[in-house]
Amino acid sequence: MSWVLVLWLLSLGVVSYGLSANTSSRSRPAVVNIGAIFTLDSTIGRVAKIAIEEAVKDVNSNSSILRGTELVIDIRNTNCSGFLGMIQALRFMETHVVAVIGPQSSVVAHTILHVANELQTPFLSFAATDPTLSSLQFPYFVRTTQSDLHQMTAVSEIVDHYGWKEVTVIYLDDDYGRNGLSALDDALAAKRCRVSYKTAIPPGDSSRSDIMDILVKVALMESRIIVLHAYPAVGFTVFSVAHYLGMMDDGYVWIATDWLSSFLDSTPPFQQETLIETMQGVLVLRQHTRDSDKKRAFSARYNKLTGGSIGLSTYGLYAYDTVWLLAHAIDSFFDEGGVISFSNDSRLHTLDESDLHLEAMSIFNGGPLLLENIWRSDLVGLTGPIKFNADKSLTFPAYEIINVIGTGLHRIGYWSNYSGLSVVAPETLYSRPPNRSSTNQQLYSVVWPGESIRTPRGWVFPNNGKLLRIGVPRRVSYREFVSQVPGTNTSKGFCIDVFTAAVSLLQYAVPYQFIPYGNGRENPSYNELVNLITTGFFDGVVGDIAIVTNRTRVVDFTQPYAASGLVVVAPVRKLNTGAWAFLRPFSRELWGVSAAFFLFIGIVVWTLEHRSNDEFRGPPKKQLITIIWFSLSTLFFAHRETTVSTLGRLVLIIWLFVVLIINSSYTASLTSILTVQQLYSPIKGIESLKDGDDPIGYQVGSFAEHYLTEEIGIQKSRLKALGSPEEYATALLQGPRKGGVAAVVDERPYIELFLSSQCKFRIIGREFTKSGWGFAFPRDSPLAIDLSTAILTLSENGDLQRIHDKWLTKSSCNLDNTELESDRLHLSSFWGLYLLCGIACFIALLIFFLQIVKRFRKVASAKQVLDGGAVGSSRSKRLQTLLSIIDEKKDQSKRERKRRKLQRSLSENNKREEIGLERDSKKRHTQSFNSSI
Repeated sequence: MSWVLVLWLLSLGVVSYGLSANTSSRSRPAVVNIGAIFTLDSTIGRVAKIAIEEAVKDVNSNSSILRGTELVIDIRNTNCSGFLGMIQALRFMETHVVAVIGPQSSVVAHTILHVANELQTPFLSFAATDPTLSSLQFPYFVRTTQSDLHQMTAVSEIVDHYGWKEVTVIYLDDDYGRNGLSALDDALAAKRCRVSYKTAIPPGDSSRSDIMDILVKVALMESRIIVLHAYPAVGFTVFSVAHYLGMMDDGYVWIATDWLSSFLDSTPPFQQETLIETMQGVLVLRQHTRDSDKKRAFSARYNKLTGGSIGLSTYGLYAYDTVWLLAHAIDSFFDEGGVISFSNDSRLHTLDESDLHLEAMSIFNGGPLLLENIWRSDLVGLTGPIKFNADKSLTFPAYEIINVIGTGLHRIGYWSNYSGLSVVAPETLYSRPPNRSSTNQQLYSVVWPGESIRTPRGWVFPNNGKLLRIGVPRRVSYREFVSQVPGTNTSKGFCIDVFTAAVSLLQYAVPYQFIPYGNGRENPSYNELVNLITTGFFDGVVGDIAIVTNRTRVVDFTQPYAASGLVVVAPVRKLNTGAWAFLRPFSRELWGVSAAFFLFIGIVVWTLEHRSNDEFRGPPKKQLITIIWFSLSTLFFAHRETTVSTLGRLVLIIWLFVVLIINSSYTASLTSILTVQQLYSPIKGIESLKDGDDPIGYQVGSFAEHYLTEEIGIQKSRLKALGSPEEYATALLQGPRKGGVAAVVDERPYIELFLSSQCKFRIIGREFTKSGWGFAFPRDSPLAIDLSTAILTLSENGDLQRIHDKWLTKSSCNLDNTELESDRLHLSSFWGLYLLCGIACFIALLIFFLQIVKRFRKVASAKQVLDGGAVGSSRSKRLQTLLSIIDEKKDQSKRERKRRKLQRSLSENNKREEIGLERDSKKRHTQSFNSSI
């Protein structure tokens, strides 16, 4: 039986082994076919072919992956043609390939990926960087390299790092170039920069003369920051022509995308020196791959295979990793029970009448499962970790920033979407918290074109023979600020001199011409003048332009060169002191409240002292006189009545403090009135104008109209436009009743100039807005920044003040010994003191009456006992009892005994002192008598 059992177990093992072998043979075929499609004779293609073939060898020789299944690759050439790429893709569909590595070109990818979608075959591209190639439109497209979306973000951050605002882009006019330009435009906009000029190079063979025509136009543009996004064949021609035209000299900045670095990395060193002679100072981007032992080993192996004839670029590394990525995905596909099978598309059978044999193409049934395993891949290759994020892009994109110097390439830093610009390799920063602050964005120094180490300004004035059109307001009034020279197009004035002085401090020439704006009959609208910048009619506006909010939304201003702000000017008249000047410090309300409080305090103190103080008792007439006398005497702290009650003393102390403050304020105000000549105006400031109904004047074209109506809330019907200082004076003298205005609201520089010759008017109150005058330019104009620096220089060296004195310093009215009447002292300044005093009086009276009520209840209960418990005594008797308690003198027997005892002790002390003095006197007489004997 034991032998039978052993034989049965052996037979069971043999059968199970056979079944497992059959199952394995069914799920893991001996051969898996994959395809590769790219341009074999291109720089990237030559490197990628070697890398892909070596990767296939490594996969097949590794027993830990695919486990018995051989990976067979079929490499085909597209010759960078979308049509040939489509043909080769269709031919792959006839050979039952499970995936295709490629395409290399973004243009070809746009053509053939529609086939991948229909036949469910994943296409893994190691070189198609077009950002519009997304997995949303093409689900079976897998990008195993970095997208140009990240590369253009890196370019924009470099531009922003050096403070440039505008760039010129030269790009190839195909899907690769146009979509890269679009990504760059969006990235620059996020940094408040922009593409100021873009020019396309037609795809195909562009002649040297065509590229020269393009670069001549670029040289006439304002921006000197040029981004070149093209293919090597065209790109090197562009650099050669630019060098010939002098566009590689000082002042220019060239930024090339990674097409240049991939070509130079693949070029032997002896050929590099010849190529980079025309590219000195260029900045180049290169996809960053981590340094590792595996990468160095493969590089040595690659150089041994090629003999140094062709270098290894980053695209070769990505091509190698793509094979391993696909091999791991296929291995996972088999582990999950995937089966390689194909089926025909029923829709193609309707086209059997043609000779294309489309029915031979088949759909890969396992395509969705294989694609899912590709997206879930997580491995480490030559380029570093290979893993996809939620957007189906490789994680942690990074680029190296290279400077072409001398005979080689010098790395000046890195860019990554994790930490931005840095001089440290990105992989060392991934373990730290991200820090994108401006102080943390660093790069090493750069040698720019022309062998300059100074960061270029990045722009010049367009060398196209055109002058900057500078708009100048044609003023009718206050021509000291800006005016047109009669019979010419030139202008003069304070603002013009400031502008010309600032321009003379710039380190470059500014070709410009002044264009007068206005009809010459009235001041133009400054809002309309500024808005003409946004339409392109003017390149800038120079004049007395106030920097206000609605204008800063559409243009950029320079640093203010003059302080400004809205003020109120109104007629004033001199105030004589007169016989009743002593009443002027206080307003009527304050006089009334003060008098009432004096009387009120007298009544309160009398009430509190009446029961306990003999000085507050007596006949009614005497008590009334005492109340009035005590109240008025506290004004001079001359009251002779003493207070004996605690509550009375508390009230008196607080009241004397109030009187001290009132006396001091009154004395100070009266002194000012009697010693300084006073000017009076019924207008007290913008608030009194707002509350009234009188008409208000403003200058034609000024922003004061908008501010008064929109910000202050004054009705537009109350505003009256005035065009000159003479109209100001006439309207103010006429006043509201004669068709004039109550006051004029205008900017301080105008008003100061107006008041230098008009002594009947004064500025009322303070400025109720704070602003300044500046020169206006289009948004993000670099000229505005440079002129701001120049204006600060003028202010520091004193030239700005000298220009001001030249135009605006005039003899003014002699008003040094006069001042505008300040507001009288009103109740609002003292209501807190009066409130404090009133609360103290209220509390004291409350305590006093509580004591009276307590005394009243005690007396009333005593009387009730004496009356035999009778209830319901009349109200008149109770009232009489209450009044008698209030009027009766408080029992002071204890206090009297203490006082008498104190007097007796004092008298006894006096007697003792007298006796002692008599004894001393007698003793002195006795001594003198003895001495005489």
